[in-house]
Amino acid sequence: MPALIAFTLTGFAGYGTLLPTAPLWAVEGGATAAGAGLVNGVLLLFTVLTQLFVPGMLRRFGWARVMGAGMVFMGLPALGHVVSNDLGPILLLSAVRGVGFGILTVTGSAAVAELVDPARRGAAIGAYGLAVALPNLVLLPLGPWIAQTWGFGWVFAIAALPVAGLPAVVRLARHLPEPPVKGRPMLDATGAASDEADDMGAGRAGVLLLRPTVLLLGVTLCGGALTTFAPQMTDNTVASTLALFAIGATAALARWGAGGLADRFGAHPFIWPLTLLTVLGMLLCAWVVSGDGSSRWAAAGFVAAAALVGISYGALQNLTLVLAFSVVTRRHTQLASAVWNVGFDAGTGLGSVLVGLLAAGYDFSTALVAAAAVSALTIPVALVRPTHSRR
Repeated sequence: MPALIAFTLTGFAGYGTLLPTAPLWAVEGGATAAGAGLVNGVLLLFTVLTQLFVPGMLRRFGWARVMGAGMVFMGLPALGHVVSNDLGPILLLSAVRGVGFGILTVTGSAAVAELVDPARRGAAIGAYGLAVALPNLVLLPLGPWIAQTWGFGWVFAIAALPVAGLPAVVRLARHLPEPPVKGRPMLDATGAASDEADDMGAGRAGVLLLRPTVLLLGVTLCGGALTTFAPQMTDNTVASTLALFAIGATAALARWGAGGLADRFGAHPFIWPLTLLTVLGMLLCAWVVSGDGSSRWAAAGFVAAAALVGISYGALQNLTLVLAFSVVTRRHTQLASAVWNVGFDAGTGLGSVLVGLLAAGYDFSTALVAAAAVSALTIPVALVRPTHSRR
């Protein structure tokens, strides 16, 4: 686990630093709100496209090469932003970084499933989630502040940290089992054959993974919207910084705390209340930004709304991943990781693009209400009790 934590911390530092700052860099170059929304939209489009191929890449090239390539693709393009703040080059760099992030996300969560016994998987996912959340907690709110105070160059240098995680990749790969190949027995980390029976086809596994993916998409759409546009929703720099910090802090604590609860009670009892909390938090945020954002009460309300969304944003990440791993056999853990990450990043990218387009055509309040409505559509899915589990 220590190597996995180091791999995750350095990799997600490159993601969290630029998530709110790269759109601001595009605005500095003259981009509109719609253009700024495309920055993270393109990043996550290429993330999702890459995630679909990561299980096959692991089978062909192995853990070390695939994870190493992901860290390079994440870190080095960050430095390329110093060349230009025109929208075109920024979108190109976002695409390359998306490839790296797609690899990072799938391999990281799949490694948790490979390293930890299923009975303790919720707690392990909580620890992994904390490692994912800590860079966002620190760097996501500080990125725009550093850019506006010291200059964007410092942010781009910090965002290159994934390259520093390459030694952790080598250490981690030594403890991971050989990826399963059709027609061959599954091998554990020692090279011994696994005795787990696997009568589940990929099609059946994909169907079972739809529910956690839809639930995740609904909450990450809202979280992606807030993390992308919080600095642009208010003129109060302190409020926007605190709001980003609130999202990161509550998401980190909720993702960590939800793990033990999932191991003890299962994921289902907590999913629908958290989905409802997402909707309420987004509606509160929409109401706050519709008024005068200069008052202290408005600033406090903005931070409180962000914190509410952060709780559901973090907890549902853990619970839906636990749910995804619980409905498939071990052979399909990499597929579960890929599908879950597609839901996460597709939701984040859709939130960025949807809210950016609606804000450009109307205002941020209207855009946030629309995001809340999309999340509300997943409540019936949250109420359905799962009928299949391999736990």
